[in-house]
Amino acid sequence: MSMIQTGLLTLNSTNPVEVRSGNTSTFTQVTFPTPFPSGSTVIVLPFVQTFNGSDTPGLRIADVTTTGFKIRINELHATGKLVSDGTHTTETIAWLASTV
Repeated sequence: MSMIQTGLLTLNSTNPVEVRSGNTSTFTQVTFPTPFPSGSTVIVLPFVQTFNGSDTPGLRIADVTTTGFKIRINELHATGKLVSDGTHTTETIAWLASTV
């Protein structure tokens, strides 16, 4: 039987796009309200709930564990080609976490 938890957070980015794989120093840590059982495989699905910035906010998830995950927002620009500068205004992000 799967377990599900949900949450909301406000998130923005004042950092340039991260280009080093695995560097999560500019990510925000999210802690689940209740840890999932030890040994569980957990998936996280994030969704942008607002439209505060005119450019598309891209979401990155990292380091998902039974106790939480890290998340970052990167702004995407479409000016003839897709470019990401990383910075984005504050948006409300909903997330759903579930065991597999």
